Amino acid sequence: MSLSPEQRREYRAIAHNLKPVIIVGDKGLSEGLQEELERALNDHELIKIKIANPDREARQEAVNALCESAGAQLVQSIGKIAVILRRAKKPNPKLSNLQRYKS
Repeated sequence: MSLSPEQRREYRAIAHNLKPVIIVGDKGLSEGLQEELERALNDHELIKIKIANPDREARQEAVNALCESAGAQLVQSIGKIAVILRRAKKPNPKLSNLQRYKS
């Protein structure tokens, strides 16, 4: 399922004020990072990720690998920051960024 331009715009607006929850460092996509990504997506649904790699292609590959492994969708990728989305089966209204910032 791909996002429509309207949905993408809405999610980008919500993500604008968010801080990165996951930071991919030198160790890359470790198992601990995968577990933290799962937890963050289950709790927040819409999250920012920071990839601390200077190489543009390596950053893009890392974002694609994270999205593929977590079953998430890329909303936006600018520089070292990516915004990804995965809807939760039972979203928590206190934690879900989609429900907290819905306009």
